[in-house]
Amino acid sequence: MKHFVACLFIIFLACVPATADEYSSAYLEFQQTGDSDFNVLWKVPSNITGNREKLRVQFPSDTTVSNTRSVVIGGVFTERSSINRLGGLAGASIEVTGLGEVASDVLVRIERLDGSSETARLQSSSSSFVVAGTPQFLDVVKTYLTFGIEHILTGFDHLLFVACLIFIAGTQWRSLLLTITGFTAAHSVTLTLAALEWVRLPMPAIEATIALSIAFLAREIILERRDTLTWRYPAVVSATFGLLHGFGFASALSEIGLPKGELVAALLTFNIGVEIGQIVFVGCLILLATLAGQCLKYFRIASDKPPRFMEKPVALGVGCIAMFWTLERISGALI
Repeated sequence: MKHFVACLFIIFLACVPATADEYSSAYLEFQQTGDSDFNVLWKVPSNITGNREKLRVQFPSDTTVSNTRSVVIGGVFTERSSINRLGGLAGASIEVTGLGEVASDVLVRIERLDGSSETARLQSSSSSFVVAGTPQFLDVVKTYLTFGIEHILTGFDHLLFVACLIFIAGTQWRSLLLTITGFTAAHSVTLTLAALEWVRLPMPAIEATIALSIAFLAREIILERRDTLTWRYPAVVSATFGLLHGFGFASALSEIGLPKGELVAALLTFNIGVEIGQIVFVGCLILLATLAGQCLKYFRIASDKPPRFMEKPVALGVGCIAMFWTLERISGALI
């Protein structure tokens, strides 16, 4: 029965384009350089660059803007400028217009001279915020926790990999728990190392390898053999590939950055958010498997026929799509 439901999830996830660990969020950063002076960084990611003209940052009317320069690198629009406002930004209202017209939100971060920081998230329903006079720790926790949850639940390549893992590990709690724990522990390590910039690897190669990891699991499902390392010790395989997926999570996190004053809190809550999203996904998959099993028993349908009929075609389709993602990511890096 777990094969039947896993097949359905794999079909759904494989039909959705992979996000390649990109956020659909713009990024606005203020770095204080004096009592009244700030350097401003405004970034719009490549997946919404075509609509970046609709997004505009509105400063308070008594703000002076100077030294504005912009560049587009790798499809990402980046603008830097300097602003001056007597007394600083405390109590000022910062707004980004056009959010109602673009499928995006904006992460705003303010870094002060004393190393403290403030973080806010702007959406179409709340496109402005008032800068506080003191840093808000809970705002950082809330913002990065939400980003972590959203990233894993919209990272369809990661979810597809997890769905294939569950397909192989089965619904026996010990095997399933070891497999998911191995994946979690591994990607948590590399996420931390990469986010802190202690380890750096070329992201196009990492993203392509993540897609290859899905193709590898698809091949294992297609094979008739069930005595391979993957089937006998799925936790080992999940931990090995989890190291790669951790670098993918870190790539997404690097798009929004980490606040210097609350670095540990932001990194920890982002990681916790990823785990919450992963647990929700696994829980939903197991719940649906249980419900589907009960339905098949109620209607007296043999539970072995659907998975055996669907297993190889679905795995073959997943393998083809994963290879397409691989080639797409490699070609995108070469362009």
